[in-house]
Amino acid sequence: MMHLSRTRTIVYLTFLVIMWGVNWPLSKYALEFAPPLLFAGLRIFIGGLILLPFALPRYKKLNLKHTWRVYLISALLNIILFFVFQTFGLKAMPAGLFSTIVFLQPVLLGVGAWLWLGESMTILKMVGLILGFLGVAVVSVSGGSGSISTVGILLGLASTITWTLGTIYIKKTATKVDAIWLVTVQMIFGGIVLLVAGSTVESWMDIVWNLSFLSSLSIISVFCTALTWLVFFLLVGSGEAGKVGSFNFLVPLIAIMTSVLFLGETITSKLVAGLVLIIAGIALVNLKLKFLQKGNQ
Repeated sequence: MMHLSRTRTIVYLTFLVIMWGVNWPLSKYALEFAPPLLFAGLRIFIGGLILLPFALPRYKKLNLKHTWRVYLISALLNIILFFVFQTFGLKAMPAGLFSTIVFLQPVLLGVGAWLWLGESMTILKMVGLILGFLGVAVVSVSGGSGSISTVGILLGLASTITWTLGTIYIKKTATKVDAIWLVTVQMIFGGIVLLVAGSTVESWMDIVWNLSFLSSLSIISVFCTALTWLVFFLLVGSGEAGKVGSFNFLVPLIAIMTSVLFLGETITSKLVAGLVLIIAGIALVNLKLKFLQKGNQ
């Protein structure tokens, strides 16, 4: 197992959380210049091409003939459906709020792992789940900004559920495929599917190829898509993957702060209450996991 120093681990985790947080408002901004499906397809396909040089030296581990179903199902859940729901949801809601709903995923993952992976369900996990859904309920009925919509909330929940199922599926099939190839193949394949779908129902002429869009697309594709996956697998390879989950609750906070500072989004007192409940639920689940890990060391 590759070992990372404590300093490097902290740097990698900080990069990962910041990039995940910045991704949401930056993607919402980029959607001002491009239709949703074409934008999603571009960012994912470019991210996959960036990862390809890292995967090619491991070509013997691809084994596509026997594992193509794993790549296909993973691409459907983690890329195609997730990014379709995410991209359309970002057009319907403030980026900070939408990211918070999507990052209920660690909480739902705890339940999914209990149901399908045989992991334990603790009191703190149950409390975290309840708090998380109470937060979503408060957000849903609070009214808040006029840009908050029921459709946006449903798309956020759909993104969360899809991501959860995709993560569980990856965990169940982890021994069958190479991790780097899995991400690379699902990004390239998923990106092509999204681009074809976008070309069918959207127009490439609607993309505004200006400096703002190109710079946003470049940052999102390189830093928020390709490099975050590479950093994630470096952490996995060093045995630090569990820490990623315990830091996930910081992502919505970064997204909200970035959205308020740069996109002019506003938050109300009821919205804050909902966000606090959601983040508390996510934190409870992840902190409990972290304590369990320490106890097993």
